[in-house]
Amino acid sequence: MEKVLIIEDDRDISSLLSLHLKDQEFDVDTSFDGHEGLLKSLNQDYKLIILDLRLPGLDGFEICKKIRMERKRTPILMVTSKSEEIDKVLGLEMGADDYLTKPFSIRELLARVKAIIRRSEMVSEEEEAETTREIQCQGLYINIAKRIVEVHGNRTELSPKEFDLLVLLASHPGRTYTRMQLLNKVWGYEFEGFEHTVNSHINRLRSKIEADMNKPEFILTTWGVGYKFKE
Repeated sequence: MEKVLIIEDDRDISSLLSLHLKDQEFDVDTSFDGHEGLLKSLNQDYKLIILDLRLPGLDGFEICKKIRMERKRTPILMVTSKSEEIDKVLGLEMGADDYLTKPFSIRELLARVKAIIRRSEMVSEEEEAETTREIQCQGLYINIAKRIVEVHGNRTELSPKEFDLLVLLASHPGRTYTRMQLLNKVWGYEFEGFEHTVNSHINRLRSKIEADMNKPEFILTTWGVGYKFKE
């Protein structure tokens, strides 16, 4: 059975989610505290983590950040009662894969869960098919299977989303992607309002692989449209 971790301090909500996920034949683990939830997420393998934003001990932002810092790519569905856009943006930039605002219907939650897992499995299948694939371009080296990036022989650490962005662009040199296309392909989002998330990730990516961010060699801007990798 596929394992799902619920990190939620409201025990009634946690029980309700557990009940419906078990009905969908998931093996459900729960945690009501941020510190405990982080330890479980790092020490066990889950198909998905459902993460509340406001938690005792350690909030959802910090948990998400620490999970991604450990290079664990477990899909994360962030859940919160707050609906401010800044929380959604921060969640995405910390590495969350989707965002759900309370109150929500169980039907919507289950649809999001299935969609996230389906996207995750598709990415895994694509990576497995590319186990020996490498990309090299003027001092930039990318090993897709091992998720290694080197610039002129020096290892560069990228976040999971930065790496996925780089691989997508570098795999299609010269092709311009709009910010919405990048959101859809890397984050799985298809709604407007989060294009600045792409911009901030591109800026951080450039700071790690470009000799001069003001004169980028690899990640180029197509003004008024989006971004592309040099031909």
